[in-house]
Amino acid sequence: MSTSTSLRFGIVAVILSSLAIACTEEEVLTSGESNLTQEADVIFSPTTMDQSHLVKIAQLIGTAKSSVDVAIYSFNDKGIFDALSAAVERGVKVRVIYNSGGEDNRKEGEAKDGTMSGRLEAQGVSVRFVNKIMHHKFVLIDGAKDDLNKAADAVLITGSANWDNKAATKFDENTLILPREPELALRFQREYDLMWNHAKDFGSVSEDFASASISDPIAADEADEDVLFTSKNFSIKEGSTTFRTLPTNAVADALAAAIRGAKKSVHLASGHMRSRIVADALKERAAQTPKIDLKVYLDDQEFISEGKSYDQQREVEQCVEDAAGDAKKITECEANDYLFGRELGEAGVDVRYKFYAYRWDFTYAPQMHHKYMVVDGETLYSGSYNLSDNAEHATFENMVVLSGVPASGIIAKYEANFGQIFETGRDKLEGLLTQVKTAPKFPIVFESMALSSSEVDALKNTIRANCKDVDSAEFRQAAASHQECTR
Repeated sequence: MSTSTSLRFGIVAVILSSLAIACTEEEVLTSGESNLTQEADVIFSPTTMDQSHLVKIAQLIGTAKSSVDVAIYSFNDKGIFDALSAAVERGVKVRVIYNSGGEDNRKEGEAKDGTMSGRLEAQGVSVRFVNKIMHHKFVLIDGAKDDLNKAADAVLITGSANWDNKAATKFDENTLILPREPELALRFQREYDLMWNHAKDFGSVSEDFASASISDPIAADEADEDVLFTSKNFSIKEGSTTFRTLPTNAVADALAAAIRGAKKSVHLASGHMRSRIVADALKERAAQTPKIDLKVYLDDQEFISEGKSYDQQREVEQCVEDAAGDAKKITECEANDYLFGRELGEAGVDVRYKFYAYRWDFTYAPQMHHKYMVVDGETLYSGSYNLSDNAEHATFENMVVLSGVPASGIIAKYEANFGQIFETGRDKLEGLLTQVKTAPKFPIVFESMALSSSEVDALKNTIRANCKDVDSAEFRQAAASHQECTR
């Protein structure tokens, strides 16, 4: 056993002892051994369905013996649904905190029964929902729900991917699988119980399954594992189901600190770049060390033209001026849904967009939906967290942090993924430009390409010059119906 592994389980043994668990250090060590480099894995999307995170998650749920705790934003996969149903039939206790549970609960009769929440409850799954956006995408299998000893053998699955076909076969996503990582299992269990104990029941399957008390000793985390939760920004009273927002930035501040501490590189893949705290840290790092390797890859929807970028800057400046020194109002001005991609590029950060359409529309968007960052090739931040003030203060999110030798294999996979997606389709740009200039009909929704702001500007200007209708009301209002242009 390595020194790192021995230290990890020595710490867990102390944690369990401090919580008055009748378990010796030897029992902890033999009940489950950390195998981050051997057992941990990551599944990247898009891929074929048979190789997807959906199939793997269903398979792992099929191994559950005592409990399955699910926290999910979007869920419509039949394979996972069937796996949860089968788990209930085996006597496994299954709980789901579902973002759409509140919306489903407002329906009546057959409409309510036909929702995902209603269908789950019909199978014996207990469904609840919280008053914030539930944006997690994690599941704990045989976790420490009612016995802290189980943390050593629990399986944790988390990442950016929802449980639907697009997340598996079209979007850029990552799903991290972490078996036998007791510290992380305990931390996620505590997060789950916090939400569960202050959530509302969807329907009749409303058992309050007993939970072990996981208290603060696990905050003394080891150096190579951590997890950041936006729940640190919420307060809740005993017996309440209303989470209230605090003026803190638990995740953004941690990410910014990591960026400022980077020595060689920051590789960040994010569907959004709307966090002023993170953007400012990237700008500062670029100014302080111009030779540092700062790369950011964003989704098409984050692109903003030079004129609109200028407009949003002026709007914030005017808002701050009107605030007349009121700190709260100034914070609100700066927390607006602001697109930082172009500004980062102008500050010296190498920013590219997964660009696939003249006009973004969710109906055809093969989104760049990752939410991960690798610092110096040695530390990984990955989870559900969107880089925005909304994610920080209105949404339950997580970012797992892994570093050190045990995690080096997993981190290398993320670095390889980033290197690949950052070069997406770049050899196709010249061919598309030629097609737009010469063909009688050409696409305005096309294969994805990783383009800088200036390259997107050039492509969009060329399309405008050769498609007189592209900015018409008809094309704007029915983007899904206008994916080509006739000269």
